[in-house]
Amino acid sequence: MNRLFDLAELAGRLLLAALFLFDGWVVVNDYSGTAEFLTANGVPAVMLPAALLTQVGGGILVALGFMTRLAALALGGFCLMTALLFHASSDPNEQIQFFKDLAIAGGFFVLMAHGAGRYSIDERWRRRRT
Repeated sequence: MNRLFDLAELAGRLLLAALFLFDGWVVVNDYSGTAEFLTANGVPAVMLPAALLTQVGGGILVALGFMTRLAALALGGFCLMTALLFHASSDPNEQIQFFKDLAIAGGFFVLMAHGAGRYSIDERWRRRRT
């Protein structure tokens, strides 16, 4: 049963990371369009490099299970900000996106609290130190 839990932790990390790596790829391929979208929503385009670094860097760290708690905190905060800045609306579709962002943030905060699990660089380093 522990092996199943270990694999579930890994799968959960990879699925969370995939969303941010994919979105980072989309942003890189339409950087100017994304910058325009930010500006249209009241967010200065100068924030885009930091957002992209958070998405891609955090996604890689979570996927590898390296500095996982810090990366999960950053991505959880990113999701909360995304919900508040882009999806806080009375439109039903935006409300769905708002709560999806909150749910993803919740997943990241659970990951932050519990760590990356057995199949991670963090765990390998922890075992080496003991």
